[in-house]
Amino acid sequence: MLDYLNFKSYIDIIPTNQINLLMKKILFGLAIAGLFASCSGSNSYVPTAKTDSATVKMEKNKQTALAAVQAMNTKDINAAFKDCAPGYTEYGSTGTHVQKNMDSLKKDMQNFLDAFPELKAENLKAVADSNTVAVLGTWSGTFKKDFMGIKANNKPFKVNDADIYTFNAKGQITSHRSIQEPATFFDQLDIPMPKKKM
Repeated sequence: MLDYLNFKSYIDIIPTNQINLLMKKILFGLAIAGLFASCSGSNSYVPTAKTDSATVKMEKNKQTALAAVQAMNTKDINAAFKDCAPGYTEYGSTGTHVQKNMDSLKKDMQNFLDAFPELKAENLKAVADSNTVAVLGTWSGTFKKDFMGIKANNKPFKVNDADIYTFNAKGQITSHRSIQEPATFFDQLDIPMPKKKM
């Protein structure tokens, strides 16, 4: 290996144009070496069966959640709930009226769809993290038929919402909740908010 003094004396006898050419070659070589190092370094992503499996499971869960939401567009209640696990829990948007009875839940949903026959979900996008999927979208409809003692008024609504689903290891939906406050919905329909029970 050359020490600094021997290298300096060697450089002094090389013409300047050759030094420039040599420096360009060295810099080019270092750039290529750096490129190879960054592409094949030990810190690069190497998929494993575990990460691939988790990714595949999240993608499958996203598709299942999207299918459940899209089933509301076609008014197919059975399709909306077909991937629910036994013991499925519906939290709604406030979590104050938790439902676990699937027959009651389907009946309530059918009554809602009857009241808002033009209900539509658009611009749907699903995002997932572990066993949770959020489906973001815009919901709209027109209040055409009485619902839960509230008189229909043919007023439209349009709200952005997120439906949040949890899944078990089998890929079944274990719970659902939405984040849109009922006040927004009632306000757009010109319906006074029901008084809270004390």
